[in-house]
Amino acid sequence: MNSNRKTAITVGVLFIIATGAYMLGEILIGSILNAPDYLSNVSANENQVKIGALFVLIDCVAVVGIGVMMFPILRKHNEPIALGYVGFRIVECAIFIVSVIGTLSLLPLSQEFVKAGAPDASYFQALGTSLLAVREWAIFVGLRIAFSLGALMFYYLLYQSKLIPRFLSVWGLIGATLILAAGLLDMFGLSPSSTITTFLDLPIWVQEMVLAVWLIVKGFNSSAIASGSAKTDTNKV
Repeated sequence: MNSNRKTAITVGVLFIIATGAYMLGEILIGSILNAPDYLSNVSANENQVKIGALFVLIDCVAVVGIGVMMFPILRKHNEPIALGYVGFRIVECAIFIVSVIGTLSLLPLSQEFVKAGAPDASYFQALGTSLLAVREWAIFVGLRIAFSLGALMFYYLLYQSKLIPRFLSVWGLIGATLILAAGLLDMFGLSPSSTITTFLDLPIWVQEMVLAVWLIVKGFNSSAIASGSAKTDTNKV
């Protein structure tokens, strides 16, 4: 098995890990934070919050791993854009770490809230609202901006290089554009309903799972790999 085939399998597995870990993390955390009495829930479900945060951190490691693993292959076709893609994956990871910090900061706050009781409830709720805002804005910027812009670069390079079938690249470009569009609508106060947002998000999530399976089973187009290597060799001359 050559190095490019190993890279394709590894990247496919990382896509599955990243998507699965993020979804599990958000399910575990969201089920607690979306409740009206979320501060009491956080205190009562401390381990669940920590496990959810751990899953988000696993997602962070996986997305950076995808960027790093793909860079040597993508740079042969367009090094500046390939480098930009890696940069956006790192930024995405850093922003999600901020969301994790915001989430974990609710743990001591919730414990103090339970101890203090009703008289100081409004004070703790105000702090909790601020931490939730940090978390939500971090997720917004990380997912709607950093992820979507990085994905546009990624799928543009895949389309240009023909490393994978072009229908997958076009699907990825459309999905990334829809997520970015949803983010821009939200930013300017035109936030769509949760049903519409889910509809806009779904194409990229499905596409990434299809892409992951393709990379694991089929790998990269060998002729596109050879073409990229030829371009690199020509540039060195």
